Amino acid sequence: MAFGRGAKMDGRRPSSPSSSMCTTTTVVVFVALCLVGAWMMTSTTVFPVEPTSNKKSEPIEVSTSNKKTEVKDQRAEVGFGETDEAAKSGSVSSEKFEDTDNNDNVPDESHSNRDAPEEEKFPENTMEKPVEMAEEKEPPKEKEDSKDSFDDANGKSEGQSAKEGGETGQSGDEEEKSTTDNDVEKSDGEKKEDQEGKSEDDATEQPQIEEKVEESGEKEPAAKANEAAESKNEKEAQAASKSSGDEITYSWKLCNSSAVTDYIPCLDNEKAIKKLHSTKHYEHRERHCPAEPPTCLVPLPEGYKHPIEWPKSRDKVWYSNVPHTKLAEYKGHQNWVKVSGDHLLFPGGGTQFKNGALHYIDTIQQALPDIAWGKRSRVILDVGCGVASFGGYMFDRDVLTMSFAPKDEHEAQVQFALERGIPAISAVMGTKRLPYPSRVFDVIHCARCRVPWHIEGGKLLLELNRLLRPGGYFVWSATPVYQKLPEDVEIWNAMSSLTKSMCWKMVKKTKDTLNQVGMAIYQKPMDNNCYEKRSEDSPPLCKETDDADAAWNVPLQACIPKLPIGPSVRGSKWPEMWPQRLEKTPFWIDGSRVGVYGKPANEDFEADYAHWKRVVSKSYVNGMGIDWSKVRNVMDMRAVYGGFAAALRDQKVWVMNIVPIDSPDTLPIVYERGLFGMYHDWCESFSTYPRTYDLLHADHLFSKLKKRCKLLGVFAEVDRILRPEGKLIVRDNAETISELEGMAKSLQWEVRMTYAKDKEGLLCVQKTTWRPKEIEASM
Repeated sequence: MAFGRGAKMDGRRPSSPSSSMCTTTTVVVFVALCLVGAWMMTSTTVFPVEPTSNKKSEPIEVSTSNKKTEVKDQRAEVGFGETDEAAKSGSVSSEKFEDTDNNDNVPDESHSNRDAPEEEKFPENTMEKPVEMAEEKEPPKEKEDSKDSFDDANGKSEGQSAKEGGETGQSGDEEEKSTTDNDVEKSDGEKKEDQEGKSEDDATEQPQIEEKVEESGEKEPAAKANEAAESKNEKEAQAASKSSGDEITYSWKLCNSSAVTDYIPCLDNEKAIKKLHSTKHYEHRERHCPAEPPTCLVPLPEGYKHPIEWPKSRDKVWYSNVPHTKLAEYKGHQNWVKVSGDHLLFPGGGTQFKNGALHYIDTIQQALPDIAWGKRSRVILDVGCGVASFGGYMFDRDVLTMSFAPKDEHEAQVQFALERGIPAISAVMGTKRLPYPSRVFDVIHCARCRVPWHIEGGKLLLELNRLLRPGGYFVWSATPVYQKLPEDVEIWNAMSSLTKSMCWKMVKKTKDTLNQVGMAIYQKPMDNNCYEKRSEDSPPLCKETDDADAAWNVPLQACIPKLPIGPSVRGSKWPEMWPQRLEKTPFWIDGSRVGVYGKPANEDFEADYAHWKRVVSKSYVNGMGIDWSKVRNVMDMRAVYGGFAAALRDQKVWVMNIVPIDSPDTLPIVYERGLFGMYHDWCESFSTYPRTYDLLHADHLFSKLKKRCKLLGVFAEVDRILRPEGKLIVRDNAETISELEGMAKSLQWEVRMTYAKDKEGLLCVQKTTWRPKEIEASM
């Protein structure tokens, strides 16, 4: 440090008055400069992030670049499904998820919110703020650290393991965020308004479950790569559209695919299928999505007509809508489907029930009264469903059936099912888990489903074991049950050995004398006692690190997940009887956990249901001019607790509840209340045929997707799966609503309603039959 020279140090005489004045001035200037320097140092853009766990906080640098998240295939552990022992250890249940979207931010077009009592209003979200603000000294009551909460179970971040206190590496859209001193001084309301227009770095969908970012010293290359990718995306978007002032005009073309009118991008990816090294395990029937989602439009079949309405559609559909006859030629003698003039007829038969599905269904009930269709057994899985007549007639017994079959030589079987108004998806039991959580189906059914259950250590049957609820039934109707041919006897013996080793008990073996077929009914155990008493650990119990609920792109495991332990754990007891289970809060959801919207979980569930009952009744059913008699197949593209689907119970519809893979894992709750759904990544195409849904509903989905993929491809997928004259209802922020409205108009869709208030909006549009003339270049 340099010292200034004084009189005693240099031997000079005392300075004159004028000299003193100059010295004083110099000192004042020097002090001022020091103060400015100190202010600048305190205003640096580098500061520590407040820790959200025991991990020491590290400084990060504010970056203006948008960071994209990566969704890993393996999903994280589910908070509400852990055993009591796990809950005590806090290794899982201490993780949180909250969804900051407040549904009441979207104005109710019926203006019912103004008059609704306070307890009926959807909870105001208090978490729409940067991560650092989520753990203030005085947190909201519903977010006390002493409470457990649900987990985002749909994907751990790359290379990260789950940790306490909200630092779980989930596959959410969020990144660690930063704030300035000015933000700290703002009120919550001001911060909420400021964040509406911020980049995804400041978005806080689930403030305490965000994608982990690398340390600041390692982040720059990734940030540069993301900037380059985003710049490329922007250029591509500009190349695909023409700018006219502030309005973008999109240039649409027809898809150039050999599948033509039946194009399913992730199942008809011929380039990827040709590169497969093996098809032994039906790899060619599994999903192989294009690197970039298609932005083309699927053409309509010639002579396409508005689908026949339910329930008449169960018996016949327009041939011009699904112009395929191969299945009628191949399976007509089994009463699957027949051609009659302009229609395809469905007599209600199947390979195992040529004389009708209802008789077959009632035969199962008579053989095992405890199955109690429509009461104890509400949600079932039909493997290898054909044209889904079994599921179609299960509606007569108040049972909801998730049917699936591959896109194979049984031409358009799933498309027939959906055209009839019966729920189904295109899927195969191959090398990966099915897109459902564990322990959710009350019954699983297989009628000549052509699945080799007994081979390779029973890997495929063990997948059904993962999906079947403890105490649930597996109904197997196949030739090995009732025929004595050498091959059948061999398979029966192998199945008997396998099911015994899995602790499945055969509770009934019976024969349907009318259809001349037999069936065996097995029951899964309710606890682990049998597993622990086995003389051989084969099949082995799954490792503790294996998450039974992880289902998106997860390889099949030839093991048995241990059953839940403890009276307050999901799966430890059977749900309420139907229909009571629809409205009653699941027993394993209580106030000790934090719900998606920030309240104690049980209150969150109840508030969500009250909200959707109000919105559906006052807006969707009575306020939008939708003729619900013409609506049958419905999809909630971002279901949370299934409240939207539950509120539609009185309508003659079924709802496919989709829980996106980067969202909180609430799908087990949907099943617990007697509804169904699946996991999906909306940056990829859905496993369904074109023109299969009458109504799509998306609550704050698209604004989140913008952080991971381009909306143009997502909207092209919406167009693909929506029927002409079908409706899309979107609730989202006003900016996203405006963007989607522009895309809908470019497709010549009819805008039936658009409404915005307080930066939130609602959009209802109707698809038309318009298709472009130009076909895109070869794919």
